[in-house]
Amino acid sequence: MQISLQGRSAIVTGGSKGIGLGVALRFAQSGADVAIVSRGREALDAAVKTVAAAAAGGKVVGVAGDVSTADGVQRAYDGAMAGLGKLDIVVNNAGATRAAPLEQLTDELLQADLDEKLFAAVRLTRLAWPQMKERRWGRVVNVLAIGGKAPRANSAPTTVSRAAGMALTKVLAGEGAPHGILVNALLVGFIHSAQHVELAKRLGLTVEEMVARREKDIPLGRAGRPEEFANLACFLCSDAGSYVTGTAINVDGGASPVV
Repeated sequence: MQISLQGRSAIVTGGSKGIGLGVALRFAQSGADVAIVSRGREALDAAVKTVAAAAAGGKVVGVAGDVSTADGVQRAYDGAMAGLGKLDIVVNNAGATRAAPLEQLTDELLQADLDEKLFAAVRLTRLAWPQMKERRWGRVVNVLAIGGKAPRANSAPTTVSRAAGMALTKVLAGEGAPHGILVNALLVGFIHSAQHVELAKRLGLTVEEMVARREKDIPLGRAGRPEEFANLACFLCSDAGSYVTGTAINVDGGASPVV
């Protein structure tokens, strides 16, 4: 199947590394114009260079911004519009993993997680929504995690915000369907990411030890690759995925106990 995003313009938050970079790269290879949003300028510039080198003729722009604030989301949107002129596709990918037992779950920790994941997705999608409605074509992909379906003890706030993201996905799918806007969620399992370094540090392990330990719980026996995630995102954002909306799809090698 030939997947094409020719003529489409996409914004990818958290797009300078890992899954976000993989999505931006796959979109550009499929012909889309892509705006990459990231907080770190150095990583952002490197990502733009990488994606532009692989692009199939489309534009690639970098927008420095922190989408955990309303002003940051507005700047990201304005920067993408200035560089691309329109937005057909929104990929809400920004977000780190925060987890603590209840006694350590401060209001500040919970609010930070909701701001970066749930509120950022609401704000950016809300800005792009009117133009999608006007053109009667749009795609929104909310990047969540399998913990949103099957949360474990001590996993808040990250699993709580992910579960809210699934509810948001379903709500927006219903609102968008009459206007040709499709909204889906992709739930990450264990996929190679820059976050592995920080996760290993928290566990007191080397990255290699941490990866080996996690891979034992995956039926496929290995961590996923960003490009594998990106392939599914590209399908959903293309005309080939025109009858898929309101879903939350696990991309996890079979690790989730919930379908």
